[in-house]
Amino acid sequence: MSNSAIDISLLGRTYSIACPKGQEEALRSIAKGVEQQLTNLKARTNNLSREELAIMAALNIGYELHEEQQKNKQYMAQMDERISLLQSTLENSLLERTKED
Repeated sequence: MSNSAIDISLLGRTYSIACPKGQEEALRSIAKGVEQQLTNLKARTNNLSREELAIMAALNIGYELHEEQQKNKQYMAQMDERISLLQSTLENSLLERTKED
């Protein structure tokens, strides 16, 4: 799959970013979220440089990703428990049925 370049704008600056074909809208959506983070941070803290805003936004986004990964791990553990319980219930039912036959 080849890449194409798309232009995104963050805090008034335009960047040309390489993007796999077919993923342009996903990258634009991500850029929109990053722009929102940057704009919110800039509004709350006028004295931060562009670099400091980018670092703060990256940390915020990293924290959000970490939280989602933790939720995913918890969900997977719950599903593993449920699957084990279901498997055990099925095995017990099959054993009881075999004993009856």
